[in-house]
Amino acid sequence: MPKLFTTLLLQLLIVAGLQAQTVSGSVKDETGAAVKGATVSLLRAKDSSIAKFGVSNDKGEYLFVNMPAGNYLVNASFTGFSVAFSAPLTLSGADVKVAPLQLSKITSNLGNVTVTSRKPMVEVKADKMVVNVESTINAIGSDALELLRKSPGVSVDKDDNLGLAGKTGVQVYIDGRPSPLGGQDLANYLKTLQSSQIESIELITNPSARYEAAGNAGIINIKLKKNKSLGVNGSVNAGWSIGTFAKYNAGLSLNYRDTKVNLFGTYSYNTGWNEQRLSLKRTVADSSFDQKSLILVNQPSHNVKVGMDYYIDKKSIFGVMVNGSFVDFDAQTNSSTPIAYIPTGVTNRVLVANNKSAGVRNNLNENLNYTFTNTNGNVFALNADHGNYHITGDQLQPNYYYNPGGTTVINSVIYQMMTPSDITINSVKADWDKNLKKGKISFGGKSSFVETDNDFQRYDVFTSGKILDKDRSNRFRYKENINAAYLSYMRPFKTIMIQVGLRMENTNTDGRSTGLKNAGGTYVNYDSSFQRHYTDLFPSASISFTKNPMNQWTLSYSRRIDRPGYQDLNPFENKLDEYTSQKGNINLRPQYTNAYSVTNVYKGKLVSTLSYSHVSDLFTMLLDTASKSKTFISKQNLATQDIVNLSISYPFQKGNFSMFTSVNTNYSHYKADYGSGRIVDLNAFGLNAVIQNNLRFGKTKTWGAELTAFYNAPTVYMGSFEGKSIYSINAGLSKQIMQGKGSIKVSVSDPFNTLKFRGNINFSGQRTELVQQGETRQIRINFNYRFGNNGVKAARQRANSTEEENKRVGSGSGGLGIGGN
Repeated sequence: MPKLFTTLLLQLLIVAGLQAQTVSGSVKDETGAAVKGATVSLLRAKDSSIAKFGVSNDKGEYLFVNMPAGNYLVNASFTGFSVAFSAPLTLSGADVKVAPLQLSKITSNLGNVTVTSRKPMVEVKADKMVVNVESTINAIGSDALELLRKSPGVSVDKDDNLGLAGKTGVQVYIDGRPSPLGGQDLANYLKTLQSSQIESIELITNPSARYEAAGNAGIINIKLKKNKSLGVNGSVNAGWSIGTFAKYNAGLSLNYRDTKVNLFGTYSYNTGWNEQRLSLKRTVADSSFDQKSLILVNQPSHNVKVGMDYYIDKKSIFGVMVNGSFVDFDAQTNSSTPIAYIPTGVTNRVLVANNKSAGVRNNLNENLNYTFTNTNGNVFALNADHGNYHITGDQLQPNYYYNPGGTTVINSVIYQMMTPSDITINSVKADWDKNLKKGKISFGGKSSFVETDNDFQRYDVFTSGKILDKDRSNRFRYKENINAAYLSYMRPFKTIMIQVGLRMENTNTDGRSTGLKNAGGTYVNYDSSFQRHYTDLFPSASISFTKNPMNQWTLSYSRRIDRPGYQDLNPFENKLDEYTSQKGNINLRPQYTNAYSVTNVYKGKLVSTLSYSHVSDLFTMLLDTASKSKTFISKQNLATQDIVNLSISYPFQKGNFSMFTSVNTNYSHYKADYGSGRIVDLNAFGLNAVIQNNLRFGKTKTWGAELTAFYNAPTVYMGSFEGKSIYSINAGLSKQIMQGKGSIKVSVSDPFNTLKFRGNINFSGQRTELVQQGETRQIRINFNYRFGNNGVKAARQRANSTEEENKRVGSGSGGLGIGGN
């Protein structure tokens, strides 16, 4: 298929030699200043139907290419301004330059009339899908992880690992910046990020060479709210929800802007206990384990972001931004596990493990940035970043064995685990965009340096005190340096638009695990270390057929990489209970993905994408056996994964009713051979469907109602876990108050309590069945009030230099939640 794709690309480049017939012009305000971001439409003169539409750039300019002969006119619109129209124009074989369109501010007194505009719930664009969180009632009171679970094409498994278009390995960005967390730490952060802070979620399935090569499933970019011309504005919000326990959230956003400076800041707070129930049945050798656990977690969190943009002159902008997240977590697990001898079916003992965990997850990140834009539209951007992450954990894990009746303690084993981790990340990135040969060339580079220090201390606890378990304690230090350079070129021709790119990444790693080991009754120091150095090339290309604006096709290809999480390489053994342990794998290799896709956009609404991906050395979490009845969890490389995915989405609107439907289906095949009795050969069909319905009603249309439903069909997760179907519905009402500046929203999530994760794994003589359910049935109430000048321009979007390696700060993909922890 790569050879066929390359041949097709060369043929299309050869035949596409004619200059495009274009319509161009600019949009200005009453002072003659350029209007950036204006919506510009090319209309057919006979009936004012849209032939093509676009958006003005930083200089207020627009361009329509490859337009057939005919009579047209152009209109431009922008929020707060009246619509402007051009004089009629005729295309007859030559390019046309339209006189500047001048927009005038709307200054009439509207009295008590409230004018509101609302984005659609979901927007489909050429390179991504956008979920507008502010437009969906059912998002209120939710956290970011819940929002992602309901987003088209996104899957969240029982361990909170994200998938997109049937594939795992998603890279999460926050405001165009790669998240500095991974695995369970990323999931925990997303749970503290409230919907009131989020403007939209962008789903990018095929990133260009400009993006990091990491993330075989693409990128999810969460855009946080920003305030929008000169002056001060802001907003406050507060929310309450209840399922089993009450939960509270509140936030504040402020923005000040004048001709030289833009100051902005946000703060949010979230607290409340969350409940999760876990049922786990394991059959290992001649024993069965029937575990029932109740898990309670509270993560009071403070999220802060402050920044400044200083406009040195019309071409240069200097910026600084600091953001942080400060979380105290407290977790309690009450677990009971009857253990039976299979031949007789008689329970011989009951394991009771009631754990307590506490700690902090704090991070602080600083960014300095500089942007230069000249009159030709060329842009140079420089970003430097520094990040510190401090994560601690203190877990007390008592394991009490009772007689079958649960009345007498037979034996007890008590552990305490201290797990402090410190991570430092420094990076610098430069990007240059330059107009070249009627197209745009982009090139740049990045270097990052990561150091992690994890000190794992496990103690055996007795009534007389605690003693360090030297065999199961260690210190793991890891250093990583990634150097990258990329080059990409994009150009429109008469009937097609091409984009080609190449990225090179050089990776250097050094891991070291130190501790004590027993050598004939005497403990001696050991040092288990590894080093790796490798360089990879990551090509990408896409061709868009633009002859018919109402029926556009795009072919694309990319090669990507996923590197192991830092903790996944740590070889120490973390014992979850007497029968379950987890350990890292220093031999874990990166996984590589070759992805191909064909996308059709019909009439700007119906979007269909057929894609194929081949992954080598796929990461998976395996449950293996040791000492007959004991289980250990480890990250391994599967041989291959092949996925074919078909995605179809369609937005519909009539009057005050709108609906968005998205269906993703996929077929995947996983293969690996770890020896006799340890074969992985699984085929799976998957389906994800989302439907969102929204209705505006009332005399002034200030009421809103929404009903959302989603369904995930049975499929395979991480190459080895066979999951059953997941489905749920959500409903909500909203009311605009205080002349449109305030709003009250009420919603109920999962009213029928159907959102349960169920599945099983059968590997190496061990079968595990799992049912897991969180506190998904909740009633939520949220209030929001906006104040100040609602026309203040948004703070700049900036992509920093902290890239792919940062998302691996966390402890990998996390375990299966098994055991007494």
